[in-house]
Amino acid sequence: MTKFDFSGLGPDLILDAIESLGIRVESGLLALNSYENRVYQFMAEDKRRYVVKFYRPQRWTELQINEEHQFSLELASHEIPVVAPLMSNGRTLHDYQGYYFALFPSAGGRQFEVDNLEQLEWMGRFIGRIHAVSKSAKFEHRPTLTVEEFLIEPLSQLKNNELIPDYLHSPFFAILEPVVKKASELYRATPTDNIRLHGDCHPGNILWRDGPTFVDLDDCRNGPAIQDLWMMLSGDRQQQTLQLDTLIKAYQEFAEFDKEQLKLVEPMRAIRMVHYMAWLNKRWQDPAFPQAFPWFADGKYWEQQILALKEQLSALQEPPLVLL
Repeated sequence: MTKFDFSGLGPDLILDAIESLGIRVESGLLALNSYENRVYQFMAEDKRRYVVKFYRPQRWTELQINEEHQFSLELASHEIPVVAPLMSNGRTLHDYQGYYFALFPSAGGRQFEVDNLEQLEWMGRFIGRIHAVSKSAKFEHRPTLTVEEFLIEPLSQLKNNELIPDYLHSPFFAILEPVVKKASELYRATPTDNIRLHGDCHPGNILWRDGPTFVDLDDCRNGPAIQDLWMMLSGDRQQQTLQLDTLIKAYQEFAEFDKEQLKLVEPMRAIRMVHYMAWLNKRWQDPAFPQAFPWFADGKYWEQQILALKEQLSALQEPPLVLL
């Protein structure tokens, strides 16, 4: 059985996997910024640029990855700018020596500007278009966003984290536990209609060139629509209110938005904070993680998290954002 990490994924295996699709690599392999999976850009003999993505073993099943691919292709068929996998030998997902992988066209662009209201308006329209399509069905094999997976289990994982310095252990959990409790209560108390989501719609997964291009649906799942919107918000409360108003007005040109979900903005922010820490802890045995995130083992990082969690608990206790 292939290990959960990428210890067996060497350059020769990568090249052999690509060539098994009848594509010969002409350039070198340029590693792109991805830690959950392994992603490389290259130029083929036909002078076209491609991206090959190797999925982390044992994370998603074949059915789950194929469902992600079908969602991408469905969105692309509605002329939504999503980078969808390429078909080869009648399939989008391939298996080479125990590693699932897929081939994509290479897409260029810059990161969109979260403080640019015109670009936010574009984003609202396109996410509205995505959700207008995604509401037509639900994922059958991919999971649903729950507090159990994203708050309760991460809290349990972090309690076994040996990287938190002893002198910070008590103050860290003294603030983490009430954040998890309050965020869980608010999430469960807010009725939501779960739809198919991009799932990780942060600025790093959006390329901008005369409009947005959406990449990396690796975390797509069922969940509330606000999950694909709240990560566009930045700045103080007044700035976020203006940004949210711009997003939702544009979004509603294509899809209805339940304003009750505004109550989930701060719980979603807490979920991302807690899940991110637990994710780093869970992946720490992968050699790429200590190299890329050395500060995770530094006491200063945990001191900063204590302060950030205190601020988040305060935000969870404030009234939710409202539209102008």
